[in-house]
Amino acid sequence: MRLDGRRKSSNVDDRRGLSGGKVAGGLGIGGIVIAALFTLMGGGNISDILQQVIGMQMQGTGTEQTVDTSATDELAEFSSQILAGTEDVWTKIFREQGWGEYEAPGLVLFTGSVNSGCGGATAQTGPFYCSADQKVYIDLSFFQNMRQTLGADGDFAYAYVIAHEVGHHVQYLRGTLSQAHQQMNRMAQADANKVSVRLELQADFYAGVWAYHDNKMFNSLEDGDLEEALDAAKKIGDDYLQKKAQGYEVPESFNHGRSEWRHHWLKKGLAMGNVNLGDATFTLPYGDFLH
Repeated sequence: MRLDGRRKSSNVDDRRGLSGGKVAGGLGIGGIVIAALFTLMGGGNISDILQQVIGMQMQGTGTEQTVDTSATDELAEFSSQILAGTEDVWTKIFREQGWGEYEAPGLVLFTGSVNSGCGGATAQTGPFYCSADQKVYIDLSFFQNMRQTLGADGDFAYAYVIAHEVGHHVQYLRGTLSQAHQQMNRMAQADANKVSVRLELQADFYAGVWAYHDNKMFNSLEDGDLEEALDAAKKIGDDYLQKKAQGYEVPESFNHGRSEWRHHWLKKGLAMGNVNLGDATFTLPYGDFLH
């Protein structure tokens, strides 16, 4: 990506170098935490699988300790610039759509473990959005694990991860999260998982919409960028991760969606840039997502 000269966001809370405090269980790649929902939407099975796949070691002894953060300084600056890009794009889209003023989320960078408005989390959790405090949380070592464990690499692949979590913030501002959460509370687990998949696919679409407009505004995309993000989308599908960890898939436990679905909706956002097309993830029959 072309980021030279791009501004950095002022909404970054850099907590790298400090670890400790009580921690909770994992949420998984591209996770989302809704206020009062402190575990992975869709159950714990995928968390266990992701812990095997990513292989991060849980931290958090109850005491703070200083950690050298120099290895992730460049990624911290990159993340701040990507967040700034999402601010610029979504501010523009909200105004054009008549949705009012866009209220940007915060980005918390942490090492090992962190306390959020939705409870404690560890690096094992993966990036997640918490609607209780309207912040995105990420341990930057996640990007290294994307490369080493999943073979998903590249700056635009990393940008996709951040933009996906910001997509959940857009859902929060639009009321989509609260509506979905209310539905899920009334459903059996398997049905609630299906609502979670619809949320995740829409967030993938929103990530693509961001990239489309960011490129129009800043000419940010370079050769190979699109392939990086689309490859990453394929490798964080529930079916791909489950097969990688245990050799088979359990469709009723899916809460993020199949690889081909995630790839399709990210690509659609990238190609079209029309934010209103993302509502289709909630209107299409479940499983019929390749349209």
